[in-house]
Amino acid sequence: MTVKRTLASAATAVLLLAGALAAAASPAGAADCPSGEFCTWENADFSGQRANWSGDDHWWESWIADEDSSWANHGISGPGIKDHVKVYSSANLGGHMTICLAPGQEVNYNGAANDNGDSHTWAMGC
Repeated sequence: MTVKRTLASAATAVLLLAGALAAAASPAGAADCPSGEFCTWENADFSGQRANWSGDDHWWESWIADEDSSWANHGISGPGIKDHVKVYSSANLGGHMTICLAPGQEVNYNGAANDNGDSHTWAMGC
């Protein structure tokens, strides 16, 4: 009888742990942005299609231009490295800067920048 209780207790513990791990799992969101890259999503909360770059892009593809709603800077950071990302409202870094992200910064929504990006550049600061 003791062996059965021990096995039952162990099985219950495993199921509880599995349930806790499943509950702790959340949508990947900004974690989907690869290391070393700047990412933007077409919807808020890091959802929808994602575009990502490791360098500058002065002319975003038409499907993401003026459709950006969340952003993540997973770029490499360090002394003398361009590790901030500036997003601009027009191609070729024209118009105005809509948002600037510091290293590691993730923004799930910004009303002023929403659906307004057309190009970006890596910079030493904002």
